[in-house]
Parts: sequence; structure tokens; C-alpha cells
Amino acid sequence: MNDRFLGRREILRISGLTLLASPVAAFAHGLQKTGKTFPQPTGAPYQGTDEQLLEEIQKATFQFFWNEASPDTGQVKDRALAGGHDQRKMASIAATGFGLTSLCIADHRGYATSAELRDRTRKTLRFLANRLPHEHGFFYHFIDMETGARWENVELSSIDTSLLLCGVLTARQHFADQEIKDLATKIYERVDWPWMLNGGRTLSMGWHPETGFLKARWEHYCELMMIYLLGIGSPTHPLEPDTWHAWTRPVIHYQGIEFISGNDPIFTHQYSQAWFDFRNKKDAYTDYFENSVKATKAHKLFCLSLREKFPDYSEDLWGISASDYEKGYTAWGGPPAQGPIDGTVVPCATGGSLPFLFDDCIRVLRTMRGRYGKRAWSKYSFVDAFNPLDDWTDPDVLGIDLGITMLMAENQRTGFVWKTFMKNPEAQSAMKKVGFKPTS
Repeated sequence: MNDRFLGRREILRISGLTLLASPVAAFAHGLQKTGKTFPQPTGAPYQGTDEQLLEEIQKATFQFFWNEASPDTGQVKDRALAGGHDQRKMASIAATGFGLTSLCIADHRGYATSAELRDRTRKTLRFLANRLPHEHGFFYHFIDMETGARWENVELSSIDTSLLLCGVLTARQHFADQEIKDLATKIYERVDWPWMLNGGRTLSMGWHPETGFLKARWEHYCELMMIYLLGIGSPTHPLEPDTWHAWTRPVIHYQGIEFISGNDPIFTHQYSQAWFDFRNKKDAYTDYFENSVKATKAHKLFCLSLREKFPDYSEDLWGISASDYEKGYTAWGGPPAQGPIDGTVVPCATGGSLPFLFDDCIRVLRTMRGRYGKRAWSKYSFVDAFNPLDDWTDPDVLGIDLGITMLMAENQRTGFVWKTFMKNPEAQSAMKKVGFKPTS
């Protein structure tokens, strides 16, 4: 099985089965490297203002979404060399969703001309609406960026289609262009959400034309909120609002912090909240924004608890999420410990959590940008991951990891993505249907 073509969810499902089968063994395996030392970096943290650093990050990240996408189809590569000049052709529909949102941010910030950005957005949506193969409105996870052909035997993905749709609907609201609006509406409204239930109460994670629906379902709290809300808000093929109550909300207790979470990496607390604005509102279960604040605090404490084994982790440097590492791609996190934790640092763990715990997260980004220099930073902003203990730096960047940092940086600065996406009446309607109310 080639990890390169596994989605985050497939890796999580496989590793999760191992974790559930033997929690002690999994924990021991995850902390296999101990007692390492490393030379402390001598440079100073980033010397500019927080705003200057966030601007640098966003501007560099936009270059990835501009350069590493097809100028003809708009489809964005899953990954590329951190220094550019990448020749790979595998696109990710999730990366394209982040890419469409980045085009809106770029227009908002003046990173390119409005004419160029509108033209790229139109080409992207035309391809999605009229040329990219789909089944009941859902798209394949990975595709050829020029032809749209399914990449090898990958699944039709409900989460990756949803990430794409969030970008599609953001573009629909941002650009005052009727063709963009019409194409975006066509793409969203043809999705047959009940089909993905496959007769169950919760949504399937995907479908293969050879074997049918995946057995794995979206059945416990994670990044799934966007999928259900998009489906419930659909004006054409909606999910019943009761599906919001069909998935479980397990509670984790860690160092005095109580929060809803699965045994999943920190990105699960970030993705839905990049577009849907959960601030100052709650449903019958919780305030999900505050829940992500608690999850981020717990994740920081978890990383700091590993300092004796991995001395690079500190108040200035922490954070792991599903990412590359020296041996490939993995899903790791905590609490509880998950994956082959080895002292690697993943910039999007803190970059994607900026609105939740800003002072703590920006401190880490300032450290990486200033003290670690080229080991952590390249043409498209932060590399996907690096390990100071082994002097390893990932040669690649990943579109979804760059994307979550760019979107959350903008939400922290202005709330632009939240404000734009939440103008969609379907998003407002869905949140109302499942019972969201303002917090007192």
C-alpha cells in the first residue's frame, strides 16, 4: 500500500485500528526515540511584527496556489517541491478547495490583479462543472491536474469533495461575476448527499467504482462538521437535520482540560472552522470554537510533556499533525499519543490554530521563521515538516497544510474567510436547522 496515495482519513483509520487494539503498544511505538540531544539554534526569533510575519506567510503561500496549479484547469497539486520547479501532475481536489479560497484572499489583499484572479477562478469552476468526472456530484480524491482523470485507484471522497465545495462557495460569494456564481451553484447543487449515506444514519467516507462504498463512516467528531452542514444546507439533495445528531462526540480529559475529540490529529479541530464561523454560538452539545481552543491548549501541553524524550519541544517549538516525516506520510498527534512521534515539528499544527490560541501559536511561527531559517522556510513559506533532532527537512510542501495556515492566518487578521463564506444562505440555513444559537 503506497502511503502517497492514501488520504489522511485512510491513514487515520488504519493507525486508529492499531491504536484501539493496543493503546499501550501504540504509545510505546510512538515514542520509540528517546534521550536525544540537539544543538539549540543560535539565531533570534523573527524580528518583525506579527502582522508582517502573517503577511509573509500568506503572500508566499499564495505563490504555491498560483504556480503549482494548472493555468488551464485550475487544479492544484497535492504537493510540490518546497523550492518550486516541481514536475509532478497529481492534483488534490481538497488542495483546489483551499486554492479557490486563496484566490479570494489574494484579491482581498492585492497579491495579483482582480482580472487575473477572476480568470483563474472561472477556469477552475468551468473545469469542475463541465469536465471533471464525478459520481452523484462527488469527486475523486486525487486527479491528473491537466486531464482530470482519476489517479490510480483512489476513492471518490466525501471529505475532499466538501473541502473543495467550501472553496467553491467562498468564490461564489467573493467575486462579483455572474458566471462564477452560476458555475459554483451548479457544482454545489448537483451533489446528492443522501446517496453518500448508503442507507445508513451517517455518511460514508467514500466510494470506489470497483467495490462500492467504503465501510468507514463519518461517525465521531472530527473535521466532519463541514460535510454534514453542507449536506443539510443543500437546496436540491439535502440531508435530514437529524444526521447532525447521528455522530458521536467523545470527551477527552487531559491535564485538567475537558473537550470533545476523537483520537485524531489537531487538524480535525481546524478544517471545518476555516470556513464555517462557529464563534459565539453553540448547538445542543457545545461551543465548537471554544472546544478547539481547549483542544489546542491540550495539544500544546501534550507536546511539552514529551520534552525529556524530544528536547526540541518547548514553549517556542511544538505542534504535530498529519504530515510528512522522514519515512513518508503519517497521521500523528495527541493527546492521546498517536503515530511514530519522533521530535518532528509540523508548522500547520500551530499555523492552522492561530485563531484559537494566537499568542502561543504565533510564538512558534516566529521561532521557526527566525531561528530555523532555511530548515523551516522556503519559497512557499513553511516546509511541511522538519525534525531538529535528526537535522531533517521535508523537501516538499502540501497544499492542504499550506492552505489551512493561509486561511486561518486571514481569519485571525480580519475574519475575511468566515465573513465571506457565511454569506452563503445555505451555510446559515444549515446551522439554524441543527440548532445553533448565540452564546449568552
